[in-house]
Amino acid sequence: MNPSIPAEFENHRLLLFYKGDISALTLFTQQANGSVCFPQALPALSSALDEDAVAPGNVSLHPAMLVTSLNRILRLDSDLLQAEAGYQALIDTPRGIMTVYMARFKMLDPPHQLMQTFNCQMRTLPELRGRPPAEMELLRRAYTHLMGG
Repeated sequence: MNPSIPAEFENHRLLLFYKGDISALTLFTQQANGSVCFPQALPALSSALDEDAVAPGNVSLHPAMLVTSLNRILRLDSDLLQAEAGYQALIDTPRGIMTVYMARFKMLDPPHQLMQTFNCQMRTLPELRGRPPAEMELLRRAYTHLMGG
């Protein structure tokens, strides 16, 4: 684990997204390295577990704690990101099971310029084609969740 990344992200990641309240435009944040997971990419050889899989007996952190930690890492205002209720995906990695949650940008307009300051881009789902299979499955589940499915 990168020493600058807090320990709570050893077994957790966040997907950051923007969804327009009026237009339903949905964008996911992609890092310069191509990953959509924050604060760092999933380990190589990761794969998504079945949607009905239950996490092993590990104590998991509440997603709001992860959002608070990511806000500190990125030096964002505390009200800019909000944990998205009801989304949780389990990923099997060589290091063990990871839990991925989502956080929503609470802004009127997409945060294109803000994310560019971190060498990140806001992307639509079609623009993210070609990501590793685990990330594509995370994005599929996230989009389904956001569209009410």
